[in-house]
Amino acid sequence: MNSDLAYMKQNIEEIREKMAHAAQAAGRRPEDVLLLAACKTRTIEEVKESARLPIDLFGENHVQELIEKKDADAYLGKSAHLIGHLQTNKIKYVLGRAELIQSMDSEHLLTALEKAAAKRDMVQDVLIEVNIGAEESKTGLAADNLWRILELSAAQPHIRVKGLMTIPPANTTDLENRKYFEKTRMMFEKAKDLKYDNVSMEILSMGMSQDYENAILEGSTMIRVGSLIYGPRG
Repeated sequence: MNSDLAYMKQNIEEIREKMAHAAQAAGRRPEDVLLLAACKTRTIEEVKESARLPIDLFGENHVQELIEKKDADAYLGKSAHLIGHLQTNKIKYVLGRAELIQSMDSEHLLTALEKAAAKRDMVQDVLIEVNIGAEESKTGLAADNLWRILELSAAQPHIRVKGLMTIPPANTTDLENRKYFEKTRMMFEKAKDLKYDNVSMEILSMGMSQDYENAILEGSTMIRVGSLIYGPRG
């Protein structure tokens, strides 16, 4: 299904209204929460149309889609992040194209990213993905391993950790969902207080189409929304 401009415009207006309400309910400013459009499987034309609307930035799950859309200027100059799992053999294609890699989830990937970025003589910004629900079916770092990765990141001159990303378990109650977000925010704040080198806890990426209001209430600074913007995937 191709999403038309009027349809997306209305959807984004509704999302923005709910974002503002949630931010204000949490005593925060609406402008402190960014709207990332998760545009997996969306066409270059759809993404280009949506980029004309009040979307702050874009996120891709697959490296190939990021490359194709970036090269076609589908984002119209707005930032594009990689939000899906990154395999080490795809790193070379992502560096320089993704302003931020939100899915750094292992010591192995950290080491590979550092090596590749050093070869390019560049610094790559990343978020550490935390598997907050300890789900075997999901990628992401075990919560207890966060501090070890932060210590290792502090020694990597070509990697800069900008915050955390998480996806809580699906099909939870509203209260359970908020608890997972709260736990992630507390880790985020603790990491900020510890002041690791090469680490600046600025971005807390949590909340998707089904739970972004809860995420904002619990401190998210960036939500990742796809189907609510573009409609169901056809």
